[in-house]
Formats: sequence, structure tokens, C-alpha cells
Amino acid sequence: MAAGFLRGGGDIRRLKMYNGRTGEKLDMIYWIDGQYLGDAIREVNHFMRDWRNGQVKQIDTRTLDIMTASHNLLHADEPYTLISGYRSPQTNAMLRSNSSGVARNSLHLQGMAADLQLRSRSVNQIAQAAAACRAGGVGRYSGSNFVHMDCGNVRSWGR
Repeated sequence: MAAGFLRGGGDIRRLKMYNGRTGEKLDMIYWIDGQYLGDAIREVNHFMRDWRNGQVKQIDTRTLDIMTASHNLLHADEPYTLISGYRSPQTNAMLRSNSSGVARNSLHLQGMAADLQLRSRSVNQIAQAAAACRAGGVGRYSGSNFVHMDCGNVRSWGR
């Protein structure tokens, strides 16, 4: 199912990301002419794994579409820096014990969320692009310089 909010997406959807934790880079076309590409999605799943323990989970393609649409709306050439993709229950529990900003039932646990940043764009710019998709949750974490995007209910928080 192609998300109608991917304005200007054309017939190709592409994700560009960098993972500062692992040093890995991803520049991947994951959707062509209405079809998600299985091999590409598997590579994205691996890239967005829980880097602390290597656990991989299927990333919801709706989240990938929101990320791509936001990136397109920003007219950004640089890749996203992935702060957090999938989180295992163990990692989420550890993060919760160290921070009040980590949800017990985080959508990261279900592969439905990503925390991202772009050096060339502010948290507010990225969050406005994500919110313009009207397709999920958008959290501004200005103090930590990242934006949370998920494919859950439409809502926003932070500043």
C-alpha cells in the first residue's frame, strides 16, 4: 500500500542514513512503482537494528515512508543521522532507567519509530516536515537535537 502523503515521491522512494554508533551508511531505494523491495527492506531492517545487542526487527514501512516524505519536503541532500531505530525490550528498559523521556511501551519496540537528525536542518524544521505528512507521531527533542517520527496515531510533543 503506497502512502498518499508521500508528495513528490514519484515512482521511487529512497532512504539515505548514517549510523554514528556503527559507522554504517545506507543509501537505498526501497520502493519502485508501487512495490516495496524485499531485499532493500531487509537491509533497512538490519541498518535500523538495536545496535547495543544486534537484534533486528521488521521496521514498519509506514515509518520509512514518513521519513522519506519528510526528507523530500526538506529538500535535504545529506543523509539522516539515525539516533535510534528498533529498540529491544532490554535496551528500552535500560534507557527508561536513565531517562524520564523514554516511554514504557515505546513504538521503537515494535519497529514503528525512528529518532533522526540532520546537520543542515533544525529540530523545528525537521519536525514541521514530519508533521506536514499527517501520518504519525512527531516529537521534538531540541535539547538532544533530534526528532522522533513514528507511524502511530497523529500527535506531537516537545519543543
